[in-house]
Amino acid sequence: MGGEMTLPPHDLMRYAIAGDRERLFNDDSLWLCLTCETCSARCPNDVDPARVIDALRELAALEGAGHGPRNVAAFHKSFLEQIRMTGRLSEVGLIMQYKMRSGALFQDVAVVPAMLERGKLPLVPSRIRGHAEIKSIMAACAREQALAAEALAATADAPTAGPAPDADSEVAP
Repeated sequence: MGGEMTLPPHDLMRYAIAGDRERLFNDDSLWLCLTCETCSARCPNDVDPARVIDALRELAALEGAGHGPRNVAAFHKSFLEQIRMTGRLSEVGLIMQYKMRSGALFQDVAVVPAMLERGKLPLVPSRIRGHAEIKSIMAACAREQALAAEALAATADAPTAGPAPDADSEVAP
């Protein structure tokens, strides 16, 4: 995906250091990173860009700065929904939800018959034994995310110390 990114990891790091949230959050590169960790393994400064990019994604989501390109957000939501529903990935369910969310209904449709014939797409998802625990973990994550969003909103709405005095106004000694 590196070729798809308009900002390579070292540029993302530079913008993060500079605090340029607008540039970071408005570029699709933040969302196109696959977290392969190649940049972290090769970083000559012993920094972990993959981890920084993950943190930047969380900040962007908390601040409501979007979730990247529609297809990336559609895939993430569909993937997590499948895990929540069955405790594991159901390929058919993932594909159906992704296609509905992304609007790419007929993309790749020609390969489906061959995949079904070879048994590559089981139609009925199976559940794992620990499904209840996974649902509980995901519910706890959703509560934590809601609390973090509330805390962020509260700090954004908090009053500041007040406006700076005008140059013409008198200041008491």
